Amino acid sequence: MKPIFIILIILAGLVILAWLGLQIKPAPFPAFAQQSVERGSIPLPDGLPAPVVRFYRKVYGEKIPLIESVVVTGRAEMRPFGSLTLPARYRFTHDAGRGYRHYIEATWFNLPIMKVNERYLDGKGLGELPFGLTAEGPHTDQAANLGMWAELSWVPAVFLTDSRVRWEPFDDATAVLVVPFEGTEERFIVRFDPENDMLRYMEVMRFRDEKDTAKSLWITESRAYGRINGQPIAVQGTATWFKDGRAWAVFTIEDIRLNVDVSQTIRAKGLD
Repeated sequence: MKPIFIILIILAGLVILAWLGLQIKPAPFPAFAQQSVERGSIPLPDGLPAPVVRFYRKVYGEKIPLIESVVVTGRAEMRPFGSLTLPARYRFTHDAGRGYRHYIEATWFNLPIMKVNERYLDGKGLGELPFGLTAEGPHTDQAANLGMWAELSWVPAVFLTDSRVRWEPFDDATAVLVVPFEGTEERFIVRFDPENDMLRYMEVMRFRDEKDTAKSLWITESRAYGRINGQPIAVQGTATWFKDGRAWAVFTIEDIRLNVDVSQTIRAKGLD
């Protein structure tokens, strides 16, 4: 056999091996050590837009739980470099409405090949990416703040119990969610599914990176709802830049802990 054919066979084998490694779903992270704690509730407020009322009654009934912190653990499919899809596992830690920390591991044959530490603390965003890259600056701060509020749609009670947040009417299947950012406000267009009243899409203008001269339309979708540890939650969601036309990440939630002590873990790194 000619050497060129041997080289081609070896290359084909390596490509197949690489592809196979990306088809293996990573093992989940260990469950967060603390158990959820109840902090009481408030009545469903009056004066909310009609689709918002229908949604909250379906999720919580007439009592809205007080949620101060959230730790979400699960697995994902991500496309950080374009068309290549990487399996991943993640843990997102939120001091609800005040800051967060993300830890993500992309894997190959269940081995971590890329680790990402992101945080939004004290009003500042920082992304520590592979190959020594970092993301920080005013556009990162704006994007991180919006990412924080979008992720809190997993625990939408926060949108009613945080005095800085309010709902404004739009139409019978849409409302505007107003959230704080650096002394001003940002607005999400929130679309509810007319068939089941559940929150389906959140749309907002967001900076993609520090080099951007203009914001881009960013859309999150709550694809499916269920219950985890007794908590009603969107168990699968996506994030999409509208210009891309395809979700860059699909997150599946497998564990959620509420009102746990995150004062130390939110400022840590890795899985700590």
